Amino acid sequence: MSEQALRPDDLEIVPGFAHEQLQGWIPPLASEDEIREALEKAFDYRGDVTINRRDGTVIAGYLYDRRSGKSLDDSLVRILPSNGDPRVSIPYSEVASLVFSGRDTAAGKSWEAWVRKYWEKRAAGEKAAIEPESLD
Repeated sequence: MSEQALRPDDLEIVPGFAHEQLQGWIPPLASEDEIREALEKAFDYRGDVTINRRDGTVIAGYLYDRRSGKSLDDSLVRILPSNGDPRVSIPYSEVASLVFSGRDTAAGKSWEAWVRKYWEKRAAGEKAAIEPESLD
């Protein structure tokens, strides 16, 4: 076995990534590339976004899907409105502006932070459970 061989213990430690702070951001949508990039970030965002359509309607909710086509007309996002209305599909070409309006539920959350809190509770004699925190 060579010194260069991979060890399983080394593979279990994976560096994290920097989570981009998007809450409150209003991206510029002047070009097709900017629209595509902003909607891709909105798809990865774990909070509500608000889309102002070119016809003046406003839809706030969770952007849960996107389909990228050859043009803006055949690309679309799908949103679950926060007011309980049925799901909405919006072509990229109808997006006039976009706001990352809701709280990003993933911000500040990392595996390392969770483990640290877990062991701090255990060390203090508190009950430490493997259950998710409330989103509210």
